[in-house]
Amino acid sequence: MTARKPNNLKAEILHQYGCLNPKPDAVQDELFLSTDFFDPRDLLQVKYEMVRHVLVQEQPIVQTALSFGVSRPTVYQALNSYKQGGIAALLPQRPGPRRAHKLGEELVNVLIGLLTDNPYLRSAEMVSILEERFNVSVHPSTIKRALLRHQEKKTQ
Repeated sequence: MTARKPNNLKAEILHQYGCLNPKPDAVQDELFLSTDFFDPRDLLQVKYEMVRHVLVQEQPIVQTALSFGVSRPTVYQALNSYKQGGIAALLPQRPGPRRAHKLGEELVNVLIGLLTDNPYLRSAEMVSILEERFNVSVHPSTIKRALLRHQEKKTQ
């Protein structure tokens, strides 16, 4: 067994892309313990090897979960992701909403109408109007971003 040397740059990059395994010490698979090529900090590599152990080497789910320091549901989730989208589906997804969701096109049009009637209307005032008329609570910066996106679409 070779001693693993810490590589802080690699860890930083893995973290930046959401691929830094939060529990690298839990990975007890022989490949990850015996060679530097297999890095237990690399979550994508860990997930791929986990899937490979089940699909290619036909290891039981329970044994695989123990070897890789994860729960059985995590193994099943990785298998399903891999079957649906290949290796790319094993990459962690960005948390949170994927698009603007508080202010739909209808409300943005209302805001534009308000600004047409009163070009000096501030976002904080628009927040109050949206709360009163539509029972929608948003932050002034959400309104600014929505109006900016609308303006960008218009200029394209």
